Amino acid sequence: MKASDIIVGLDIGTTKIACIVGRRNEHGKIEILGHGRTESIGVKRGIVANIEETVNSIRKAVDEASTTSGVEIKYVNVGIAGQHIKSLQHRGSLIRENSETEINRLEIEKLTNDMYKLSMAAGEEIIDVIPQEYIVDGEQGVKQPIGMLGSKLEANFHVIIGQTAAAKNILKCVHRAGLEMVDLILEPIASAEAVLGDEEKEAGVVIVDIGGGTTDLAIFHDRIIRHTAVIPFGGDIITEDIREGCTIIKKHAEEVKTKFGSTLASENREDEVVSIPGIRGRPPKEISFRNLASIIQARMEEIIEHVYYEIKNSGFERKLIAGIVLTGGGALMKHVDQLAQFITGMDVRIGHPNEHLAKDTPDEMTSPMYATGIGLVIEGIIRHDSEEEVERIKGNYKDDTPETKEKQAKEIKKGPSYLEKIKKLFDRELME
Repeated sequence: MKASDIIVGLDIGTTKIACIVGRRNEHGKIEILGHGRTESIGVKRGIVANIEETVNSIRKAVDEASTTSGVEIKYVNVGIAGQHIKSLQHRGSLIRENSETEINRLEIEKLTNDMYKLSMAAGEEIIDVIPQEYIVDGEQGVKQPIGMLGSKLEANFHVIIGQTAAAKNILKCVHRAGLEMVDLILEPIASAEAVLGDEEKEAGVVIVDIGGGTTDLAIFHDRIIRHTAVIPFGGDIITEDIREGCTIIKKHAEEVKTKFGSTLASENREDEVVSIPGIRGRPPKEISFRNLASIIQARMEEIIEHVYYEIKNSGFERKLIAGIVLTGGGALMKHVDQLAQFITGMDVRIGHPNEHLAKDTPDEMTSPMYATGIGLVIEGIIRHDSEEEVERIKGNYKDDTPETKEKQAKEIKKGPSYLEKIKKLFDRELME
């Protein structure tokens, strides 16, 4: 087994930090070699708030994953979320030098990489550029232009933007934990790779990842990503509502939420109660299941309303045949799919990340809470394969004169990526 076959996903979430080690087996399925999980203390709403605490949590999760997998972990694919994430649509174009030759992968790469040179506002950088569809000599809706002839190649791109400071803090934590970041991947895209099938992406689907600090969503139609958004509410704010509404400590609020919580008050009885231990000799407190569910339902309705607003705002509301797929830790709450269906009027299912996993995967790993971590492994494998293909094409290019090689090197070389810029800034700080 080559080291390059092994990919590590590091999900730095608000509630937990998960490190997952995986590879693709001979059947094309993802084999989980090991994983580690620890409580996330230094992250708030997807953004690092305490460097030292986050570093300690990363080390614990990585050490556990390394022990269970028997793999020495050095390189990781890291997810990024947070309310600072936003996206826009942009069209790029390329005038080809020879319209009689076939369009190749290098030209596609050049067109995509040119998008990284777009001018952004101060403190913002482009995280990722995702091609949606191509236009060859005015012919719209081309999904794969490689091999076609034409003089002008255009493409519509989904451009994802984030704050430089937020990524710098993530990179700093990863670096201090003794790791190297291979790629920074938007978390809803990673989750989509783990729980969605190709048929759903073609029919039209919304993936909604309800995490601890944020709720991330991505809309796919015709196998193309059409819209992404990050909503700054998640499971933690529900826990806070329970803490205040029931006047109990946060630890007990989290426990009653996960063990007895429901998102539909009407499905719970008033006479069913849970007893919460009193603090330092004080009498225990009884909370009815219905009151608990009322508190959870009120906040979950707000989150789903935000999701529905993003769906309507995307312009694809009537085109999403496959409806909504809920994943993340928040998708484990009882009746959440029924509540989402009632509010949006769309089909809803719970997304488990078992779509691409090998048969002998532990049941624990098929929980929606691991969707992002497993998705980071899958997306990491996809990107690694794409880079290898580009290198292979460059090596097999028929015209291998020095002039052609130099020209190709210029064409394939993109402007500094988001991650490269962040690393340069980080290295400069270290030198100072």
